[in-house]
Amino acid sequence: MFNAIVIDTPNGDYSCQLSRLDDPQLPEGDVTVKVLYSTLNYKDALAITGKSPIARRLPLVPGIDLAGVVEHSTHPRYQPGDRVLLNGWGVGESHWGGLAQRARLNGDWLVPLPSGISERQAMAIGTAGYTSMLSLMALERAGLTPAHGPVLVTGANGGVGSIAIALLAARGYTVVAATGRLQEQEHLRQLGASEVIDRATLSAPGKPLGKERWAAAIDSVGSHTLANVCAQTYAEGWVAACGLAQGMDLPASVAPFILRGVSLLGINSVTRPYAQRVEAWGRLRDELDLALLASLTQEIALGEAIAAASELLAGTVRGRLVVDTQR
Repeated sequence: MFNAIVIDTPNGDYSCQLSRLDDPQLPEGDVTVKVLYSTLNYKDALAITGKSPIARRLPLVPGIDLAGVVEHSTHPRYQPGDRVLLNGWGVGESHWGGLAQRARLNGDWLVPLPSGISERQAMAIGTAGYTSMLSLMALERAGLTPAHGPVLVTGANGGVGSIAIALLAARGYTVVAATGRLQEQEHLRQLGASEVIDRATLSAPGKPLGKERWAAAIDSVGSHTLANVCAQTYAEGWVAACGLAQGMDLPASVAPFILRGVSLLGINSVTRPYAQRVEAWGRLRDELDLALLASLTQEIALGEAIAAASELLAGTVRGRLVVDTQR
């Protein structure tokens, strides 16, 4: 028996509760993992609360991230005792996820946990930090260097934004942070932001082109914010789009792209090739200040995740929520 958060629709009513399950109830997979830590992401919060149809197959265990130890494996890459982590691949959406004490998975989805990172630290990084690193990697592959100018990070107090600031600052970039919580300015500056701006200056409908303010951006917000970010990016600059906190729409003009040559880079964190996932996690280990990571992290028990989901959607959570699945 093991504990898990389970989403279901008994009697047609959406329900999410902490439950006791048996191993035979686990889905198919060639690797069984004892989950030590998971996280509570924005997508998880949507699934738990039912605010968006994230859960595609019911009953479902939510949780798009997990880290733990292999208990059983028929996959050639993994043996019992191996430390592993997972981000994406529809886990927590169409396949049972990490908000449980045990998971059975496709071994191709897993990545070895890099040495020097604990399971708790890996989940403090989670999909949010992993997405931040994928965004940075995409910008640098496109040609971005610190010499090009400042880099904007939207959603700066969220999981993606806060880790993006820390990663960029560690690489020598000048970082502009956009947030709706200006009372957190000192915290953002401690992460490495050189300037903090009010997200309200970006979140309303804007002009097709604005004053050029940054060489590049990492945007986790979407909608009008992303449109305004593109409109204010330097000529030949780059914008990495990795989220939709404001909305899935993009009410933008083609002007930034055809008059300034701005490049919009889409960041897919769900189904990256194995080599890219390993590279991203290796860089996170080497480049992210793990001591600084502790200041971004709050830990909760598995049973607290349901209530915390509403707080996350309300925007009252700073940084990362790590879930200790064993308590």
